[in-house]
Amino acid sequence: MLSRVANQLYWFSRYLRRAENTARLVGVGSLLQLDLPRSVRFTWRPMIATVGAEELFLGVHPEPDEAHVLDFLLLDARNPSSLRSSVDQAREILRGIRDALPQEVWEAVNDLHLYIDGDGGRVLTRRYRMDFIGRITDGCLKVSGLLQANVSRDIGFHFLRLGTALEQADMTTRIIDAGASGLVTPRHEEDREAFQNMQWMAVLRALAAYQMYRRHVRQRVSAAHALSFLLHDTEFPRSVQFCLSRLQRILPSMPPRPPVDRALVRVSGLVRQADPAMLAAGDPARFMDEAQLYLGRLHAAIAEGYFTG
Repeated sequence: MLSRVANQLYWFSRYLRRAENTARLVGVGSLLQLDLPRSVRFTWRPMIATVGAEELFLGVHPEPDEAHVLDFLLLDARNPSSLRSSVDQAREILRGIRDALPQEVWEAVNDLHLYIDGDGGRVLTRRYRMDFIGRITDGCLKVSGLLQANVSRDIGFHFLRLGTALEQADMTTRIIDAGASGLVTPRHEEDREAFQNMQWMAVLRALAAYQMYRRHVRQRVSAAHALSFLLHDTEFPRSVQFCLSRLQRILPSMPPRPPVDRALVRVSGLVRQADPAMLAAGDPARFMDEAQLYLGRLHAAIAEGYFTG
């Protein structure tokens, strides 16, 4: 397979998963807003830091209010990681590799593009926000299902899986980061733990993980238990450890690249050695930032090993 096509398949799957999880990220805040009493202060600004775009945001929007943050994360084409940008990038890649993927994939991605263009403005109103997020996540999952069911298990499929697993690991750490980043400020210190647990419940629900958490953990939601499940669970597909284990299973089917193997071992070791109880008692956001750096190095090794030259 040409390195150009492999690169496009890898990035197509990353943009698709990024679009889905950007919607889920906004879902964390939206679910919290529905659950919290009016007396509790809620701020959207930490979401911008979570996606690493605070400088760009402040250069575009003077005030980090709800409407500006949501527009930046979901609809603003000037933000290269926005929902709209991710879907548009995935669609543009498909134009160049339409022969490599089923026609139904193009139709489903194009439907997402048209929906965002036509109804995207509705997400700025609370009344329609969760409907919009649900439509986006369902549309992305439809594309993932088409890829899973209708694409031959050749080298191109392995690059799709590679991009999906790496992007999901990265976005799970970012959604965890959002839950740990002080979206909620209670008026009374004695209420802090209760509202923090509500944040972690919103994180689990946004990642469609709440039911599986209840089934496997069987504990009341807390920071330590949620972190343990989302970082270390080996059976839940959105957990960081599950995604890294998937990468370990994919690489033997691809041309050997020792730097990729080494980068994967490093990030796997970092995640495996993390202590959820200590993270919950300290600063979990700092650990998520470190994990994202390691995942970035893994991406750089993949790009150098398979796509350059």
